Amino acid sequence: MRVLIIRPEREATTLAAALAERGHTPVIAPLFRLEFLHPPAEFSAALAACQAVLLTSANGARALAEASEQRGRAILAVGDTTASTAEGLGFSAVTSAAGDGEALAELARQRLNPKDGPLLHVSGREVAADLGALLQPAGFEVNRFVLYDAREETVLPDSARAALEARALDVVTFFSPRAASVFTSMVEDAGLTGNLRGVTAVAISPAALAPAAGLPFKAVVTAKRPSRQAVLDEIDRLAEAPVQGQATMSDTSIAPDDPANPPPAQPIIVRRGLGVVSAFVVGVLAAVIVLAAALISLPFWPQPARDLWRGQAAAPTPPTSGIDLQAVRADATTVANAAVDGARKELTARLDDLEKRLRAVSATAAERPAASAGHDPSIADLKSRVEALEQRPAASGAAPTPAPSNVEAEKEIAVLTREIAALRATLGALDQAVASQRDQAKALSDAVGARNSGEQKAMTAARASMVIGLAARLAGSIDAGVPFAPELNLLQPLAQGDAKLGEIVTALQPYAQTGVASRAALDEAFPAVAKAALAEDVADDSYGERLMGKLRGLVSLRRVGDVPGDTTEAKLARAEQALHAGDIAKAVELVKSLPPQTNKATTAWLAKADAHLAAKRSLDQLAGYAVNLLGAAR
Repeated sequence: MRVLIIRPEREATTLAAALAERGHTPVIAPLFRLEFLHPPAEFSAALAACQAVLLTSANGARALAEASEQRGRAILAVGDTTASTAEGLGFSAVTSAAGDGEALAELARQRLNPKDGPLLHVSGREVAADLGALLQPAGFEVNRFVLYDAREETVLPDSARAALEARALDVVTFFSPRAASVFTSMVEDAGLTGNLRGVTAVAISPAALAPAAGLPFKAVVTAKRPSRQAVLDEIDRLAEAPVQGQATMSDTSIAPDDPANPPPAQPIIVRRGLGVVSAFVVGVLAAVIVLAAALISLPFWPQPARDLWRGQAAAPTPPTSGIDLQAVRADATTVANAAVDGARKELTARLDDLEKRLRAVSATAAERPAASAGHDPSIADLKSRVEALEQRPAASGAAPTPAPSNVEAEKEIAVLTREIAALRATLGALDQAVASQRDQAKALSDAVGARNSGEQKAMTAARASMVIGLAARLAGSIDAGVPFAPELNLLQPLAQGDAKLGEIVTALQPYAQTGVASRAALDEAFPAVAKAALAEDVADDSYGERLMGKLRGLVSLRRVGDVPGDTTEAKLARAEQALHAGDIAKAVELVKSLPPQTNKATTAWLAKADAHLAAKRSLDQLAGYAVNLLGAAR
């Protein structure tokens, strides 16, 4: 069964794995993006004061684990899935209500006493049941904290749209009324409601299906218990037998006459038994499991890859031009460095000029007294008068007055000194800015490197998923014995520049147009080949042996099973037994060991068997190569 999953990504991945193990093909199309919220300041005190925590979803358990390290607090969970999630996160005292919000409230009333303290409800922004209102009549105080938010997507995801447009869905699952309401709105906006007439809706409860009651589903099925396991069981039953009951293929809606009071969808009765669909699932189980991995990752493939998968293009379209972060970073660094160097040079020049001016002023101030003394006539006159006074008998106690200082020069020196100090401070701040810019450039470089590495891993994973999907389609064609040229053509663009993949494609090319014989065809043709080979083998024997050979040919008398010995008849019997067991290689080995006189009878069959084995070997190499690619993407 091809099952559409519209849950948030984490729950969708878990459900897809469970479906793949049961032989179904999941198509993941999350309608919500889950975001954990930072708990408010009063959350820790409320958690410490409460007697138990109420959880209405598995996401609530994860949000509680993110918000607190406590794992010993009593937990009351709405269902088994929520309880299992909480236990897996380390909570030791978990009890499941195995139902809905009403069942959880009833469990709290039975197990807890209002006098022992308040209850704490961890939830998202929207809740299906108001536990505070349900438990208030019993005397309980319920403190609700919103620790996560499931944000809706704006449009129907590409994977869901493509599957609906191709009518490649059998089942769509609903686990909450909100999911059903959002799905209904998106499908109606996309104009794809008519494509649901061949799809069966499977819901965890009647309430979860109610908002989608107006969609023209082929049939609606409600799980017997509100748990994920019950939903999986219902999908298995749909795969085992055609749906009986409320299925309709008309153009009319399944909505009730009174839209204001729609009755809940009733569970339908399905017939058990091994049907054609089950037999087909068993036959191609291996191919479906591999294909499931490709379909799970389909929403994350690049657009050219999705076009190749859907067969809308024979070759990949040129990649969309984007921003080269390396070039941007290099240009920004170059411009910043040039600006810093220019500023540094300008400041250095100004500083040198100021220092020169300061030295010049200092030298001028020092030279002025000497120059004045050597060239001023009054100074010479004063000298003579001083000498005359010194020659007098009476000593003079007065000392000569020193030359007045140059006040203007000192003021200019002080101003220049302050300006130099300011420039040095500015230069120091510039150095700090340059160091900060270097740190930012390094952080940007690291971010670019991490993003490039992540993008490379994502592209490798997408490439591996495409190879896995094409390998599954090739396996189906080889097992069915039909040509597989279209599938091989889709693989050609991926082989460009890849020697290993190109080698595999080249090995498969000779068989693409005509296909190879299937295992069933080889098994069906072998009795006639064995009969002819046995007749050729006894043609050169004695008259009695030839007579016995003719009699065997007339009545188709030939031993089968694990016949011992090295005779032609024994080898043919063992070869036929190997074919029945699916071991074509062993059968070919036994046929090739027959005497030369049997070649005429076995040559054509051996050619077909060798072609089948060669195609299978190439397919095994392709699957192994895809697994290696997935390992490299981790």
